[in-house]
Amino acid sequence: MLEVANLRKVYGGFVAVDDVGFTLAAGASLAVVGESGSGKTTTARMIAGLEPATGGRIVVAGVPRRPGQRGGVGRRTRAGRIQMVFQDPYSSLDRRQRVEDAVAEAVVLHRPLKGEALRARVAELLDMVDVDERQARSLPKGLSGGQRQRVAIARALAAEPRVLILDEAVAALDVSIQAQILNLLAHIRESTGTALLFITHDLGAVPYVSDEVLVMRAGRVVEHGPVDRVLGAPRDDYTRRLIDSIPKPGWRPRRRGLDAA
Repeated sequence: MLEVANLRKVYGGFVAVDDVGFTLAAGASLAVVGESGSGKTTTARMIAGLEPATGGRIVVAGVPRRPGQRGGVGRRTRAGRIQMVFQDPYSSLDRRQRVEDAVAEAVVLHRPLKGEALRARVAELLDMVDVDERQARSLPKGLSGGQRQRVAIARALAAEPRVLILDEAVAALDVSIQAQILNLLAHIRESTGTALLFITHDLGAVPYVSDEVLVMRAGRVVEHGPVDRVLGAPRDDYTRRLIDSIPKPGWRPRRRGLDAA
């Protein structure tokens, strides 16, 4: 579904992404992890077509995108192949628009449906993300953060994408809600065959949704492999440090004074 090779992004002499490459099969899930500034979000935005690449090759569902290709030409076609869900769902939804209308708008952009066929498709998408009828008639301000993210995912799925990019999509949610959204994503992946590109700084969430993990540092890939191998036996010192930063059971922050004594 997705092939990335030698991807590069340069801003005025600063190399933000350098020689990034990977492949992603239908129904597979790849997590891209790294600290802030590692280049993972820039990589995702180039793949989604939101930023032009300085160089490299991006192929989505067998269709190549030329380096620097952007703009209105083929935008809707590209959106039908790849969609992106962001960290803040509230900013991606029209605050004046009911949930069901927001999803219907997304459906109509990609399929010529109307009347009962449109209502049925909207109901199907909202059911897929566990949004009930009462929530469907609500405005975004009447929903919780997790419910808004479910709506954002439903809007993305309206395009029937081959690849779904999730850029820190659970980072702003409570831990219990994060688990629900991760389970939802795993179900969507299994039931639709949509490939997932999961961008995150949280290694703890990776095993719940991804088969493979790619670790980035300073714009470059430092490690890439199956989740069990990378998290269980990392080969790079940077990956080891990221893993060591995950809070362990029973962990508590040190307090000056009492602990020092």
